[in-house]
Amino acid sequence: MVIIKVKKISGLEKIRGLTGVKKPFAVFFRTRFGIHTFGMKFPIDVLILDQKNRVVKLAVSVKPNRIFLWNPIFNTVIELPAGEVKKHKIKRGQFIKLQYL
Repeated sequence: MVIIKVKKISGLEKIRGLTGVKKPFAVFFRTRFGIHTFGMKFPIDVLILDQKNRVVKLAVSVKPNRIFLWNPIFNTVIELPAGEVKKHKIKRGQFIKLQYL
């Protein structure tokens, strides 16, 4: 199990996400279907979790101005600075424990 410290975002924060941020940090939010990286100045790693916080899909170094989609039955999203998936050796099927900042 990997422990990730995240900032929980919702509402307008969720719409903006990491757009306009100078330095990426880990965020947690709920949404279905997908995310975009339009307006970001850096790549990010993305984790999609099931109801038990198990990784069902992940993406490494999603570049700016891209779209990332997944099965809409899942709605838990973690956006991380690029390199975090590799650093923590996160794989599909792995459980993630979230610590909220």
